[in-house]
Amino acid sequence: MQYKKWIVRAAIAFAAFYLLTKPANAADAVNGAFDGIMQGADQLATFFSKVLT
Repeated sequence: MQYKKWIVRAAIAFAAFYLLTKPANAADAVNGAFDGIMQGADQLATFFSKVLT
């Protein structure tokens, strides 16, 4: 169980380091993730609208 705590802390430290050293790249990564989520939601909405009509 102790290793999970260290892995989480290392991931948070890496994310903070990445954010502070390359903020533009970090922002692009977050925008890309949100774009992917929005595309998935749009596709899901299209699917349900086609199924229900």
